[in-house]
Amino acid sequence: MWRLDASGGEVRTDLMPPAPTPRERPLGLFGLLRVLAHNPLEAWTVRHFEEPVVVQGLSLAKVAVVSDPGAIRHVLLENTGNYQKDWLQRRVLSAGLTGGLLTAEDQQWRMQRRALAPLFSRKNVMSFLLPMIDAAQDLVARLAQHEGQVVDLAVEVTRVTLDVLERTIFSDGLGRDREDIRMAMKSYFETIGRLDPFDILGVPDVVPRPGRWKLRPMLRVFESTIDTIVATRRARVADDPRGAPRDILTLLLEARDPESGQPLSEMEIRASILTFIAAGHETTANCIAWSLYLLSQSQEWRERVRAEAERELDRVTDDLADRLVDTRAVIDESNRLYPPITAISRVALGPDRLAGTDIRGGTMVVIAPYILHRHRALWTKPDSFDPTRFVGPAREVVDRYAYLPFGAGPRVCIGSTFALQEASIVIATLMRHFDFTPVPGHVAWPVQKVTLRPRDGLPMIVRRR
Repeated sequence: MWRLDASGGEVRTDLMPPAPTPRERPLGLFGLLRVLAHNPLEAWTVRHFEEPVVVQGLSLAKVAVVSDPGAIRHVLLENTGNYQKDWLQRRVLSAGLTGGLLTAEDQQWRMQRRALAPLFSRKNVMSFLLPMIDAAQDLVARLAQHEGQVVDLAVEVTRVTLDVLERTIFSDGLGRDREDIRMAMKSYFETIGRLDPFDILGVPDVVPRPGRWKLRPMLRVFESTIDTIVATRRARVADDPRGAPRDILTLLLEARDPESGQPLSEMEIRASILTFIAAGHETTANCIAWSLYLLSQSQEWRERVRAEAERELDRVTDDLADRLVDTRAVIDESNRLYPPITAISRVALGPDRLAGTDIRGGTMVVIAPYILHRHRALWTKPDSFDPTRFVGPAREVVDRYAYLPFGAGPRVCIGSTFALQEASIVIATLMRHFDFTPVPGHVAWPVQKVTLRPRDGLPMIVRRR
């Protein structure tokens, strides 16, 4: 494999998938602004991957990057009342997601969480198994038409995750052509994932952000799509209340504040639907893409996953995903190296102490799974691809707060079980039928655009087995 350092130079390695080389020294303000706008992964320094807490200044605020599992537990579980979503995270998520599960706080968040949790129970997720298998088989049929050709797998897996959404969560469909939604969602994440220098510098919200203008056509696509989805479902409920699907949309429309009895507002419904389209599409697709890339680099794990797929896929029972042990280990290792959530940030309302470091009120506390998952104090050979970390007894010794692909605490990702089952089925199915060979000279370089995606896609030569 080839690895690029932060300046773009190539370094030969036989163990490490592509990732930026941590910097020896922090960047100055203008260099930092440039890198944050391009790819925030390239701003981290060696200290971040070696020390439990790194405190530094960022414009008007102090930032503490925390990588100590005990301190992370304290922030996300034990002392949550002192830590709220910070101004920067709110600005990034404000474009279309305000009022949804990602941004809601306090009673608004608790009501939505209670309303939506039943859909993602283990029993319900297992009931989605057959639609997920059908979507994976349809992807196999599409890829079979490109024998020996170059296919961008990053694009194809986004298509299959949208297909799964239509077959499971939004069972009346997404209201418009999937490709329109896929392209709009791609642009959406690229735009909101680009940190605006005005935000970093603390410029007041009244000053327009040019990047926000680019969101308007995408948000119009989403609004039109969501309006169609909601109108279709409300018509079905009115015609046949008992016959309407019991999916996320029905739960959203029926949700009521347990104290006032008020339903969700139209803004909350829109934001929640967009949240689940975005989360159920983008993050899962990136997980599948990175897993396929890593398998293309490891003959040992290709053989293990294929043997498992041959052994298990024809026996379709509710526990199918649970039996794909080696596939799941690859997914977990992929999520370690390229986590779907790259950073969790909070602002400390009052003073605290984390891993022996005093934290002042107003400090932005950043928990970065990308750093945490590659931290020298927590992992052996942290930059190497080694799924055995998640097989058998080895899995049990991984600290719960050293591995956060879906967050932790009360706000842990509600759809993690759904995503892991979907990824397991799709990856095992594809590996059973195909060999994927990276295009010579192409480097799958990780770029942070809210989630981690491979820069310039994932072009692969597809060959049937």
